Amino acid sequence: QVQLVESGGGLVQAGGSLRLSCTASGRTFSNYAMGWFRQVPGKEREFVAAVTYNGENTDYANSVKGRFTISRDNAKNAVYLEMNSLKSEDTAVYYCASDRIPGRTVLVTVPGLYGSWGQGTQVTVSS
Repeated sequence: QVQLVESGGGLVQAGGSLRLSCTASGRTFSNYAMGWFRQVPGKEREFVAAVTYNGENTDYANSVKGRFTISRDNAKNAVYLEMNSLKSEDTAVYYCASDRIPGRTVLVTVPGLYGSWGQGTQVTVSS
């Protein structure tokens, strides 16, 4: 079991930037792919970005490609989401999640395939 804690959310104007962080504890962080998801009230949780256990491969939702960057620092047990050119439609609660299966090199975008979740951090983009 891994414990995940997100931070870095807040209120930002459209066009601005934020950097979300997620720190992990409890099991070997570096063995697992990590993902970022987001959710707004009344809608399903949606995939945003993912990174393999070793940081070599990444995947992004079409809606954030070119604006968001996921990265990880295994020495710090942390994964990050750099968000630039933010839009009002990026407003959501953002969650980090850890893959269920260690060492997976094919990134998955389905929330049900992630086994551990943080509590979420609110990102609000004002237009």
